[in-house]
Amino acid sequence: MSWLPKKKVVVPVDFSGESEHSIAVALELVSDSSELHLVHVLFPLDSVSPGVLLGDVTDEKRAEAVRESFDKLLQGLNVTGANVEVLFGNPGLEVAEYAAKIGADLIAIPSHGYHGVARLVLGSVAERVIRHAECSVLVLRRSDAE
Repeated sequence: MSWLPKKKVVVPVDFSGESEHSIAVALELVSDSSELHLVHVLFPLDSVSPGVLLGDVTDEKRAEAVRESFDKLLQGLNVTGANVEVLFGNPGLEVAEYAAKIGADLIAIPSHGYHGVARLVLGSVAERVIRHAECSVLVLRRSDAE
């Protein structure tokens, strides 16, 4: 199997600077931006959340806000033609399942580099993706790490 180019690369996006770096790296791995699949996963709403009870917050509104954020991000990065997907569920599992569903060659995921208690409390989406993905996973070191 050739390392480059990849036919389908999935990039989980949390709209941090690390996501922008991951998108840039992924663009170097594909021959065309249409082979890039950007995914953001939202946790499902809890039926007793104040916004849900008042009717102000819905999954549709949340997904639309994410799509608008994707539009701004991609415009700022001057990227056109990338596939954008908004999913609901556990981020690590949903990213791995989405990659399997589309037959991705690679998942390029940023690592925020948390250690110790912060990692224990926050968990690791990258670790869960690695554990469940059926394709190769490229974990990118924080761009500000030395």
